[in-house]
Amino acid sequence: MSGTGAAFSRGGAFALIVGGFALFLALIWLIARGEDFGGGNNGQAHAVAKGLNGYAGLVRLAELAEFDVTRSRSPSGLQTEGLLVLTPPPATDPEELAEILRNRENIGPTLVILPKWEAMNPPPILPREAREKFKPGWVLLGEAYPLEWTGKLPSPYGFTHQIEKLEKDEEPGWDGLGEAGQLPTRTILYSDEDALHEPLITDAAGHWLAFRVIGKEGTAFYDDAHWTVFVAEPDLLNNYGLADQNRAAAALALLRTAAYDGDITSITFDLTQNGFGASENLLTLAFRPPFLAATLCLLLALLIIGWRAFKRFGPPLAVGGPAIAFGKERLIANGAGLILRARRFHLLGPPYAALSARRIAERLGLTRHEPLAIDEALARRLPAEEPFSRRAARLEAADRPADLLAAAQALDDLTTRLSQGR
Repeated sequence: MSGTGAAFSRGGAFALIVGGFALFLALIWLIARGEDFGGGNNGQAHAVAKGLNGYAGLVRLAELAEFDVTRSRSPSGLQTEGLLVLTPPPATDPEELAEILRNRENIGPTLVILPKWEAMNPPPILPREAREKFKPGWVLLGEAYPLEWTGKLPSPYGFTHQIEKLEKDEEPGWDGLGEAGQLPTRTILYSDEDALHEPLITDAAGHWLAFRVIGKEGTAFYDDAHWTVFVAEPDLLNNYGLADQNRAAAALALLRTAAYDGDITSITFDLTQNGFGASENLLTLAFRPPFLAATLCLLLALLIIGWRAFKRFGPPLAVGGPAIAFGKERLIANGAGLILRARRFHLLGPPYAALSARRIAERLGLTRHEPLAIDEALARRLPAEEPFSRRAARLEAADRPADLLAAAQALDDLTTRLSQGR
């Protein structure tokens, strides 16, 4: 296939550049939002898990309620001024969780959902038909268990996490926040009553399923600290619990209550405590102060370079043809360019004087081209002309471009006069 046209038109090249830049910005936005590309649905109790014990449904519910939702894989997400939702795993270090809660006292409200179930993947002994029904991230729920480390949290956060298994004739009812209904199982986790806490949702026996930490009246915590809400019974909020309309309504009411009755519109679901933490990305940092100024300068420079590439100053030097032309003209131009770059002008005179001597001798009918013989023949043919030897001497002595050009022109004029005379 031959042709001298460009592979892409100017409009096509511009579209490729704009499209690539848009994709780059989209990648930056996805990274900043904490999106992952398929990972995290591992059957545990966190915001991207789709099993019975996960909270992907709660995230979706918050998005449908028009909250600004973020799934955070960065420790910087713990500093959000909006509502922070923590889903600590069973082996949480109480000191680390307490440090997070203390820091949140002066930053923003926090909702802590405690784990409940021992989850497991479908065992190989299940019939093939049953196993094929399982989707990625689905789990089987084993035993429920209370947590011991909640009692090791410092005041006013600490409490005793307890479990109760109802009899078959007992209904696992609950009510609170203007909603009421039934829990999905008769195994219930709850908190004991505490003067430093305030119940939000209770079961039929009066056990606290969800409560707010208020602290002791008259203390700085009571007057100034941001709210911290604990959910001791996660079946109110997990995917298992949200299968019921009443529990879904209670879950949404609990989110709005923790977010100061809807005054806060952003919710961050933390994933760092569940093993999905990631270091700060350099691309994300480039779009945050104080690095944002340098990034904007770089983008402006790229725009100027792109404009310069598409907006040519004048016509192209060569239209079509090979990049290096063939023939004497190009050879002469290349040689002249090399001499000009090397600035060896004094080397041009003697060779050109010798070439002119051969041409003039030929026109005078001489077999030899010595300067004296040329002068004698020239005196007979053109007595009024300056002798050849004098002109050649000026050319050989010249070392500046102007002098070289004038002396060479004098020899060329003499050659032209002789040609016209013939």
